Amino acid sequence: MLTLGTLPLVVIPIVVATAALEGVALARRRGRYDWRAFGVSVADLVGRQLLLLAPISLAAPFLAAAYEHRIVTVPLDTGWGLAILVLGQELCYYWLHRASHEVRWFWASHQVHHSPNELNLAAAFRVGWTGRASGVLIFYLPLAFLGFDPVAIYVVHTLNLLYQFWLHADWIPKLGPLEWVLNTPAHHRVHHAANPEYLDANYGGILIVWDRLFGTFVAERPGVAMRFGQVKPVTTYNLLAIEFGEWTAMLRDLTRADGWRERLARIFAHPAWRPDGQGLTAANLRRARRGAAALTAPPLSG
Repeated sequence: MLTLGTLPLVVIPIVVATAALEGVALARRRGRYDWRAFGVSVADLVGRQLLLLAPISLAAPFLAAAYEHRIVTVPLDTGWGLAILVLGQELCYYWLHRASHEVRWFWASHQVHHSPNELNLAAAFRVGWTGRASGVLIFYLPLAFLGFDPVAIYVVHTLNLLYQFWLHADWIPKLGPLEWVLNTPAHHRVHHAANPEYLDANYGGILIVWDRLFGTFVAERPGVAMRFGQVKPVTTYNLLAIEFGEWTAMLRDLTRADGWRERLARIFAHPAWRPDGQGLTAANLRRARRGAAALTAPPLSG
């Protein structure tokens, strides 16, 4: 019988084997495949499973307390109960994922997922080791308080991430009307692109409707070549540097910060925040691109 405990034993070999098969196919079709990056992703996955043997979750006590003081108990043996849980989890995941890009504390963990410079199935399971320790699951507190068991919340969260595995295949085309409702490979390509016009967009897990509702949806643009990875590309294959590089950079910035206001900003502001306002944020990069375009545009005749 498949349980939460045995699920990884079944799923992990399947996703790794599928990613490896994709790697072989892409190597034949494109003439190259970054097998070293594949190895880093596998090492990240193995390390993350080992860390589960000594689980450290900053959010777990808060989720347990919220559930203990829940408003009601929502039954999950009914279709409507499950539907509300899945929809509510999707909404909470949207804000969890958005904060993971807009708040440096959470980005320090999530940046591991955006460290590959190529988008493929192996990138899907490079998630990082410090997410649970950072407390990112705190975004599910409303669900626990409303009456959903934290275990059920975590199961649906896991299934959400499993759905996203196939979204990392950059060779899957647009899927017609499904693009209006579901998060698809085309939408997720935008999310992983480092182009200024694509940054900070498409945070949905299974659905794309929250991005459309909250103004973070960006469609894939024909003719715009995508560069995957981070704004500053990660060029190392050192697993520890990838896992903990942003944490050490944050600590270094804190030791150099001028006053408590800057220290707080170094932790909770946008990952690219700088005191002089010249950080590599999406807004600044887009502004710079518009300025460069204006300088190179031909003069108006008249």
